[in-house]
Amino acid sequence: MTKKLLSEIKINKIITFQNRVVMSAMTRGFADNNHCATKDILNYYERRAKSDVGLIITEGIIIHPSADGYNNVPHLFTREQMLSWKKVVEAVHKYKTKIYAQLWHCGRISHNDYTGGLEPVSSTSNQATGINRQNQKPFGKPRALKLNEMKNIYDMFNHSAELALEAGFDGVQIHMGHGYLVDQFLDANINDRQDIYGGTIENRIRFAIELLDSLIRNIGNEKIMVRISPSRFMGGLYEWPDMMNVLKKLLKEFDSYGLRQLDISCANSSYFETSGKVIKLIKKQWPHLLIGGASLTITEAENEIAEGNLDMITWGRAILANPDFVKLVKKGLPLKDFDNTMRESLI
Repeated sequence: MTKKLLSEIKINKIITFQNRVVMSAMTRGFADNNHCATKDILNYYERRAKSDVGLIITEGIIIHPSADGYNNVPHLFTREQMLSWKKVVEAVHKYKTKIYAQLWHCGRISHNDYTGGLEPVSSTSNQATGINRQNQKPFGKPRALKLNEMKNIYDMFNHSAELALEAGFDGVQIHMGHGYLVDQFLDANINDRQDIYGGTIENRIRFAIELLDSLIRNIGNEKIMVRISPSRFMGGLYEWPDMMNVLKKLLKEFDSYGLRQLDISCANSSYFETSGKVIKLIKKQWPHLLIGGASLTITEAENEIAEGNLDMITWGRAILANPDFVKLVKKGLPLKDFDNTMRESLI
């Protein structure tokens, strides 16, 4: 039943995964006061590596203090932070598991409580609706990035990516989804700019493409993955207004600039109602590594691989609830259900 799911996959000349199981990025909030990875964080990831997960994608790691928006999340900006992650990577690498650092800028999904008193930055000056659950206040009033500031953001991502590779990470995942900074440019519901970064699809994808181009020029394309979430649940089904037209142009540009690893995320949503339907539509356009899943059963995951829709399958909450996930799958044993109390500690 799990013949394909547990089979090895080689994605380029330098990276081979021992199987097609991916531990998806999940925000946890257990970093120390200097936003470093702790011994508990190390043990948390090492437990999953011991179970033979093919790829671990870390919780979101903030690329710069001004990019933060959450309580106690790790950063990758200083050498102290890099060295703390180096220990985590070394622990994971004792097994055959690969590990990517997810690099994250929250944009307007923040508050100046988290940005050192600075206004959050975004594609727009419009404030996100709702309450920031991290500090129980309305989201901060953002400042729309100026034309001459785009490169500063690209440099932040590049600095963090360089530190990630110095720490020994096998790759980086650039978080372009879930309503965070890059998604705030891609999404016509948010991006109200009147300059070369807003309006048309070509303009709205410009920020993402320029960022990707800068990273590929700096660290090459073999260790870069991008996460997008064009269809997801946010208190109901939420999709980019012109989703398929944006995807057609975005993926064409991703391909031409050399991206070869893509994560279509649905967050905590039904795969078949969100990312799954997107994946079926774009698969012919995207012949490279494609990962996704999140909500799939083991049988559904095996079928998605067998049908050629996905190359690797992501699970978040299921792997949080079952540190020995792969070993249980190998033996055909039942998985423990996730419950919200599991968020309270690093099990």
